[in-house]
Amino acid sequence: MDDRSGHLAFTLDLTLEEARRRAEVIAALGPDWDPVAALRAEEAARDLLYSGLDADQERTYAMLVEAGVLPGRDTGDAAAH
Repeated sequence: MDDRSGHLAFTLDLTLEEARRRAEVIAALGPDWDPVAALRAEEAARDLLYSGLDADQERTYAMLVEAGVLPGRDTGDAAAH
């Protein structure tokens, strides 16, 4: 096909740049970063955030989980994921 628009088609592979970016993020986190501890802290914060809800708040929470707006509470059953 003859393209007379003057535009040049090209592709750019960002795989190497993405790998470099990820390596820089991990390096910036430092050697003391503990991903397991960070995940546990996030889960504890989420549990605290949604604890003590009254009945109306529980219904609203359940509605938002059902709609996919909020993640459900993890029951610890890996098969459920």
